[in-house]
Amino acid sequence: MNTNIKRRRFIKGSVAASTLGAAAGAGLLTPQTVLAKWSESAFHAKSSANALKNLLGSNAAEASSAIKIKAPDIAENGAVVPVSVTSGIAGTESISILSTGNQTPLIFNAKLGPGAKGFVSTRIKMGKTGDVVAIVKANGKLYKASKAVKVTIGGCGG
Repeated sequence: MNTNIKRRRFIKGSVAASTLGAAAGAGLLTPQTVLAKWSESAFHAKSSANALKNLLGSNAAEASSAIKIKAPDIAENGAVVPVSVTSGIAGTESISILSTGNQTPLIFNAKLGPGAKGFVSTRIKMGKTGDVVAIVKANGKLYKASKAVKVTIGGCGG
């Protein structure tokens, strides 16, 4: 019986891979339809205010103690800075991360589905010492928290 289950899984996987291969070969799956849309103007903005306005439609965020940022006080290598953000705000729709020391401050944006836990974790690049800022969109309003991170070896050009 165990062999039958393995065989079925193999056949299902092979059929799925073949179907995706055929769809990609026929041009039905293109990068524009497979990948999520992103706001090019927000991620190329030179200021935090412009990045937020382009991404979320506003740059007016109120400070919130319900947002927790976990990041090192001192990052020995700015190329790989671990950051996690937890939102205790009910109805969290998205979490964005900015680094004020970078030439283009917007680093990360995650849209969360209904009922998703308000938590993201990633590794970011920081060009120099600055604040890591978390922006949480919840119930149509923007909230923020920040944490200072000192970078000893630059990651985005240093």
